[in-house]
Amino acid sequence: MIMVNNPYLAGTHLNDVTVIRPICYANRIVAYAVNKAHHSDVGGRVPGSISIDAKSLFEEGVVIDPTYVIRKNKFVDSAVTSLTSKSRTPKERKGDLKAQTAANITGDRRVQELVKKHGRKMFQQACTESLRKTEQLMRLRLSKIPSGTYQAQDYLEDPDGLDIRLKVTLTLSKGSLKVDYTGTDSQVSNPLNAVYGVTLSGVYYVTRTLTGDDVPANHGAFTPITVHAPEGTILNPTFPHPVAGGNVETSQRNADLLYRAFSKAIPAKVPADSGGSMNNIMMGGTHKGRNWAFYETIGVGLGARIDADGIDGIQANMTNTMNTPIEEIERSYPLLIKQYELRLNSSGPGRHRGGTGIVRSYQALTDNITVTVLADRGRNRPRGLFGGGPGARTEVNLYERGARGKTRKTRLPVKVTVVLEEGDVIEIRTAGGGGYGKPEKRERARIKEDIQQGIITSPSARRARHPFRVSNESNGHDLR
Repeated sequence: MIMVNNPYLAGTHLNDVTVIRPICYANRIVAYAVNKAHHSDVGGRVPGSISIDAKSLFEEGVVIDPTYVIRKNKFVDSAVTSLTSKSRTPKERKGDLKAQTAANITGDRRVQELVKKHGRKMFQQACTESLRKTEQLMRLRLSKIPSGTYQAQDYLEDPDGLDIRLKVTLTLSKGSLKVDYTGTDSQVSNPLNAVYGVTLSGVYYVTRTLTGDDVPANHGAFTPITVHAPEGTILNPTFPHPVAGGNVETSQRNADLLYRAFSKAIPAKVPADSGGSMNNIMMGGTHKGRNWAFYETIGVGLGARIDADGIDGIQANMTNTMNTPIEEIERSYPLLIKQYELRLNSSGPGRHRGGTGIVRSYQALTDNITVTVLADRGRNRPRGLFGGGPGARTEVNLYERGARGKTRKTRLPVKVTVVLEEGDVIEIRTAGGGGYGKPEKRERARIKEDIQQGIITSPSARRARHPFRVSNESNGHDLR
């Protein structure tokens, strides 16, 4: 097996380690078993390896070009060490790497069973036919979208306070799609750059959600799509620009951008903006003589659609993560979850309202815990569609214990690294989804239900700049 994590070769970012195994039948390669897993720490400037200020790829962690991790069915110790020795949690890295190799062995075994049952020739013919029919189906679905040229632009928030422009032009014609990012801003000196593979994935993801989930996810579905992202832009940076945040945040903005452009072609199928961030929370330190690192992402409000409200408190678009159980966090790390609930008054108003964001806060139970928050939508609210209002902005707050037991609250940027001392609390309030359609057309019964469910406090509350703060007891939405 071969492993690689260099994003400029394998896509995504350094935390994602790809392991590849050729599958041989009768001394001929018939397929490959491949998996990619996010490792919670691969070295770099901060615990979790995703910083807000790395200046190059090499400051983000260990960079591994394709190398053998298993030869003749035995681990190559030097290759394993190249990953584990740079991590703050080497035992976890070794365990995760073993799990990846075991997964590939399982994939190998199942493909072998198929080939033995049907024969190598039939297996390969079936693979070819699957690609051909999938391409045919995708071209048919694309041909049903009105031909034309559609443009959109959106903005990502730079840690320095500037807005980074993303621009796209979609050209639909005769069952094909051309995506051109000319006009997108240049690559930056921080980790918000997204390697070309991440940009490509965003295009494929959005297109598949709009053309039907019965279209298989194989190369045939992507053959009718061509993508141009000018080299040296934030969506196609040059080596060795840092890219850790591009995989998790720029990817989200790319999805919003593409949906915005498609909304001009097929408005009935496209939702309003989601919360637009993975809200990455990374922590680490030393506790009871052992290093630890923790990473999770927090959900947002989904954008409303033509026929439905947005979903509350869910991971949206370019994500593949789920809720981390509170009990597991408190059992494994020196942390106490002080609050976890749906965020009041965060949904964008509309005939159909956007989904609500989430409030999640962590209290340090020991000193010197380094926390990095990498989020977005702190300045630019998620937008509604066709008269719908925007969702609430992301907020990050720090509560420090002061003299005489008093607590001091500080509003932090949404991209920040801080050190917590025992008793300090960091809180993230994630963005809500945009609304769809004019708010005055929402049925009164549904507004009343929103109030009863603790989604809003009044029909006008969602237009307030600063949503109300509530406790678990007051709105009944403790998500434990």
